[in-house]
Amino acid sequence: MTLRKFLLASAVIAATASAALADDQIGSWDDSLLDGAMGSVVQNNQVNLQTNWSSLNGVVDTVGGDVVLQGTAAGNMVDITTMDNTRVTSSQYVGPEATIGSSVNLDANNVWGNVGIQNTAICNGAVVSTDPILTAVKNTQKCRSEDPYSTVNANVSNIAGNAVFQGSAIGNTFQADSNAPNFPVINSQFNNSATISNMNVNAFNVGGSVGMSSSAIGNTAQIIHYSTGNH
Repeated sequence: MTLRKFLLASAVIAATASAALADDQIGSWDDSLLDGAMGSVVQNNQVNLQTNWSSLNGVVDTVGGDVVLQGTAAGNMVDITTMDNTRVTSSQYVGPEATIGSSVNLDANNVWGNVGIQNTAICNGAVVSTDPILTAVKNTQKCRSEDPYSTVNANVSNIAGNAVFQGSAIGNTFQADSNAPNFPVINSQFNNSATISNMNVNAFNVGGSVGMSSSAIGNTAQIIHYSTGNH
């Protein structure tokens, strides 16, 4: 089960030039290269000043298959995927008047399959994935919302399979991966929110396994540079 990705880019400019990059440009960031650059130039600017709230309530009884619930609330999300030389500047901001929360409530009885709940609240999220010779990323995220808030309440009984519950609240999250030999990354994250994840589960007569996970994270970043031995 994966989190649905939202692509909300304010401006995406792609330009191709016939000349190759000069050697002194490889592996370094130069704002002047945004004009007439070889490959893709992505500029993303997102501002969210209002409340984003998701509520999901379910009551199920006597189900032959699985029962799956997924809730998501997010302030700003961007997902950028390219297959050429790429320069990305991404800025995301959520204001102090915003509230970002997701609530999932489930009562389930007599389920012959599995029961699963995933609930996520994110203030700012950015993902960059590229496969070129050069990737350069500048990422800035500021979360000033009152609270990325995630809550899961579940009462399940007589479940033949597994019962798995996952809740997470995140202020800022950034992921970047590339196999480019040159991969400069500048990442800045600021969180001034109360990040809260609550989970309350009652499970009875479960034939399989029961798993529960709840996490509250202010800032998180993952940067993966794959082997470049073939370049």
